[in-house]
Amino acid sequence: MRNYLSRDALEILPLSARVNKLDVERDAIDPSTYPVELSDDAWRDVESAASEIRRAKELGAARILTYGAHSIKNGLGPVLARLVEAGWLTHLTTNGAGVIHDWEFAFQGRSGEDVKRYATEGQFGIWDETGKYINLAIIVGAFNGLGYGESVGKMVSDEGLEIPTDEELLDSMMAATAVASKTRESDSSILDRAGAACDLLAAKRRFALPDGKLAIPHPKREYSVAYRAYRAGVPFGCCPMIGCDIIYTHPANNCAAIGRAAQRDFLQYADSVSKLEGGVYLSVGSAVLSPMIFEKSLSMSRNIARRSGRSIKDFAIHVVDLAKSAWDWTQNGEPPMSDPAYYLRYCKTFSRMGGKMTYCSADNRSWFVALLNELEKQ
Repeated sequence: MRNYLSRDALEILPLSARVNKLDVERDAIDPSTYPVELSDDAWRDVESAASEIRRAKELGAARILTYGAHSIKNGLGPVLARLVEAGWLTHLTTNGAGVIHDWEFAFQGRSGEDVKRYATEGQFGIWDETGKYINLAIIVGAFNGLGYGESVGKMVSDEGLEIPTDEELLDSMMAATAVASKTRESDSSILDRAGAACDLLAAKRRFALPDGKLAIPHPKREYSVAYRAYRAGVPFGCCPMIGCDIIYTHPANNCAAIGRAAQRDFLQYADSVSKLEGGVYLSVGSAVLSPMIFEKSLSMSRNIARRSGRSIKDFAIHVVDLAKSAWDWTQNGEPPMSDPAYYLRYCKTFSRMGGKMTYCSADNRSWFVALLNELEKQ
């Protein structure tokens, strides 16, 4: 018998007891007043991206943004939301931390704990509301056929969760039993929903969740990208890594539900990548997640396109990060293994994908504000 750490033994404190470094009302970026500071090369990159996004919009091609959590921590939520609501972007994807900071801003207007302090105290990430509500949103969303990001966006939009009755959950399980009893026929969606029903029923009983509406106010939700993307009907996805985010410290965490929801987000993202011919892909501050999910999604999309005589090769990739790179990826392609630039993984990955890849070293605040302002020019 293997030993596993029990999260039931943790002392889980209320989120209100945590000291935070970030205040969304103080730190949110106003693009009309923010002082943009970009190099000449970065300005050219912004202008090129804006022109390509306009063209892609006219063609009806995908305009995808994948970003890291610092874009939210840096107060860019309202800027990203404006890009979505104006129709400049057709799909957003981030990591688990990108969702957590976005949700904490919506819920309490503050985020960004002191990791060094709380890790030393044995309290880092062990906060009740973040762990409980995000996990419950995903468990409920998985039962309803939603993705990870959409589940959180819906919770913020609805200011709560709708908890099914035990009877509804048990009916889903019984339907799966009927399907499983057939020797030659199966419906994977019914079986998957039954698994999600089991997860939700277990959560209901463990946390004494009532039937019907579980109210969860989000007084600062206008700052939330998840909320505003959900309201605009634009896909907002999350591709998490198990154990990497603070929601995994809470007893409400259910990785089976996370897997169901995150799989839907990944496949929806891949579907958007399949529509990238003539489109634009923006990868900002995402050194690992973005290149990894992109290369698999593009390969699948090209595999399917090839079978119908189509190709996916006319698209632009703009990679933005703070790291400096002396290598000219646009002109020189991939560097040799003896050059340190070869190990700038995201540039190497994207340079192998075809299309036109450019790398820009810039602060994400200035780059996004400049892009929005450029796109909003008449």
